[in-house]
Amino acid sequence: MIFLELVLQNFGPYSGKQVINLNPKIDEENSHPIILLGGMNGGGKTTLMDAIRLALYGARAQCSTRGNLSYSDFLNQCVNNKIDPVADTRIELLFEHIENDKPIKYRVVRSWVKNPKDGKDTLGILGDSDTWPDALVNIWDEYIENLLPLGISNLFLFDGEQVKELAEQETPPPVVVDAIRGLLGLELADRLAVDLDILVNRKLKEVGNSKDLANLEEIETRLTQQQEDYQTTEEKVEILKNQVEELEQKQQEAFDKFISEGGKIAAERNQLELQQNTKTAEIEQVRQSMCELAADVLPLALIPNLLTQAQAQGEKEFRHQQVQISKDLLIERDQRLLSWLNQVEISPIQAEKIQSFLIQDVDSLYAKTLQTEAPWLLADDETLTQLDNLIYHLQNSKLSAKEKLAILKNKEEEIHTLERQVQTAAAPEDYTKLRQALEAAQNQVVEAKANYETIRRRLAELETIIAKSKRELSDYTVENIKHKNSEHIITSAAKVQNTLKIFREKLTLRKLNKLEEEVKNCFLYLLHKSDLVHRITIDTKTFSLLLYDLNSQPVPKHRLSAGEKQLLAIAFLWGLAKVSGHRLPVAIDTPLGRLDSSHRSNLVERYFPSASHQVILLSTDTEIGKKEVETLRENEAIAREYLLKYDSSTRQTTVVENQYFW
Repeated sequence: MIFLELVLQNFGPYSGKQVINLNPKIDEENSHPIILLGGMNGGGKTTLMDAIRLALYGARAQCSTRGNLSYSDFLNQCVNNKIDPVADTRIELLFEHIENDKPIKYRVVRSWVKNPKDGKDTLGILGDSDTWPDALVNIWDEYIENLLPLGISNLFLFDGEQVKELAEQETPPPVVVDAIRGLLGLELADRLAVDLDILVNRKLKEVGNSKDLANLEEIETRLTQQQEDYQTTEEKVEILKNQVEELEQKQQEAFDKFISEGGKIAAERNQLELQQNTKTAEIEQVRQSMCELAADVLPLALIPNLLTQAQAQGEKEFRHQQVQISKDLLIERDQRLLSWLNQVEISPIQAEKIQSFLIQDVDSLYAKTLQTEAPWLLADDETLTQLDNLIYHLQNSKLSAKEKLAILKNKEEEIHTLERQVQTAAAPEDYTKLRQALEAAQNQVVEAKANYETIRRRLAELETIIAKSKRELSDYTVENIKHKNSEHIITSAAKVQNTLKIFREKLTLRKLNKLEEEVKNCFLYLLHKSDLVHRITIDTKTFSLLLYDLNSQPVPKHRLSAGEKQLLAIAFLWGLAKVSGHRLPVAIDTPLGRLDSSHRSNLVERYFPSASHQVILLSTDTEIGKKEVETLRENEAIAREYLLKYDSSTRQTTVVENQYFW
């Protein structure tokens, strides 16, 4: 898991939107583990640690400034005091982890406003495809527990106060004890022991409150009588079922006879005659419409060729008139041109040539348009227009006439069908007999079905009664078995508790041995005096550390200097993180505390670059000073540097990239 980016918006002393790149990669091939953030006390270092915890765990986050506050009050406390109360406060944490052998990125987004209505924030998860996977939002607490369980998160996200408390106390503080128990898997064993106690108490209560058992012989006698009644009733149901089927067959035969002999049609005679009258009226309307068409232009459909010929002749004569008009206009123009030429004193020969050309030109232009026959239609424009409209309306009348003929044909066929149906109807006296026979058959079926349903319900009631008696009989046997099972569970629970106790002890010893070795190696790696400690043991109950020298003599903790105690505490946390098996980032707030120069140098050179693949350091200028930061830079351990500039007048912090105190 790698933290890639932290975004703060109006959170604590961070006003506006501020983005911190936490990616330890320098380029595609190289990466340095340390992200260094420098700031003075009260400048917002701890706020960054709280932001990471809050983004991951929400209401479950163990933030430094929450105390006993409710989650709603804590969110209100985290809102920047300089912003508009309705403005959003927002935290975004972008991280990457391996899922199904592939790197997956998730951006955890939590936002809220001051005094939220429901008293909580809004959670969103943004995936690689920039979509919000709602399913992951709903199970986020379970999902993050698989990546970075809350119980061991303090092994990776810790501060100087936590190290100080661990260094000064003989036994680890509760937060570290909880992490150790979660790491060793002891919580499961303890929870199982509690569940066993609850089970034993419940079984003891069941045995103590058991009722007197019912008389077995009385239950069996009652059950036998009920089963006999059930068998008799079942036979009646079968007889009535067969009777219903026979009567339904007779009813069907009566209905078929009623249909085949015209009973149904006789019952519908009035309706059929009404339909027949309606169809006749509709035919009369269609015929009236056809008479109206015949009184209009429709008779002209008898002479279509003559109409077409007249229309073509009219168009031809109209075109000839237009050509003659244009020719006359052109001759008049030529006459004006010749008059003008005579006025400009052109020679007679030239004028005669021009006149000859113009005459020939006019004759050649209109040679093709000369009418070979005399016009005989002699129609004007208005008459030709009326002829076109007449032909257009004639086409529409023909289409309308075809549609009405089709409608008339369909209506006549429908009337013929209705007439045939009426003719097949039974006579009134025959219809009465058929109807009475059908009604009698239907009444018999209804009565038989009612009797069948009554007996069937009685059969269902007997089934319920028999089932109840069988349960009583079964409960008698089950009650005895329950007594025996409860006694067996109570007897066996004590054995299981003893076995569980032995299992817990062996599990603790096996895992603590590995932890002891890791803590010792980490402590010696950090300590400049390699002969101070030869062996470290961890108490199986209190988880306190015991140190031994080369002669296997105890080394009292008070003999260690303050710096050595702090290194021991860091080694303890480092060893726990290694044993956890989780490849997770490490974030340390105020890491160097009271260390002297030698111990400080060991921690800077040995622990910080090796604590994890990503180490986020939140330091003041007195902890990681000029000498320490230069050492880290020379060793190419720092990927990114930030300075948290705090303005005491506005009480606001600004994140400055690529800058430290020096």
